Amino acid sequence: MELNLETALVFITIILTGLTAGLCFTWTNAVTPGIGQMDDGGFLLAFQQMNRSIINPAFIIVFFGPFISNLILVYLKYQSPDKSSWVFHGAAILFIVGVVLVTVLKNIPLNEILDKTDLALASTEELKVLRQKFENPWKQWHLVRTFSSIGSFVLLLIGLLLSNQTS
Repeated sequence: MELNLETALVFITIILTGLTAGLCFTWTNAVTPGIGQMDDGGFLLAFQQMNRSIINPAFIIVFFGPFISNLILVYLKYQSPDKSSWVFHGAAILFIVGVVLVTVLKNIPLNEILDKTDLALASTEELKVLRQKFENPWKQWHLVRTFSSIGSFVLLLIGLLLSNQTS
């Protein structure tokens, strides 16, 4: 394996995508089910605080880094196609559509609705309605992100294997 810009970028993209997949998997399998057992006020407060805490430099790099590295990788593969190119293109499309676009168009708007709500001033009925409006749609769209990030990760690994095969 030759160490060059493309190879380094493949490894960076695999690592960041794997971290994103792990993050999504953990939220799907532990975080949302765990806080889902809380009452409406506790659930909404916990989710609100986690959403506020997760926006930090490490998260931004891990979650949105693959967007940039995938775009660059697709460009490099387009300039110098090989038998792995289509796999890397597929990984990029899956990540960009299934993770980035779903996050920006679906999960973030739901997070913003929750963030703008002063939970301390909300009545029990308002908390119940907000949770019904928020929880299941958020979880459904997050499941799309989970499967998309895992699928993208697997495709990147396949692309790496294909790119290391001799013609």
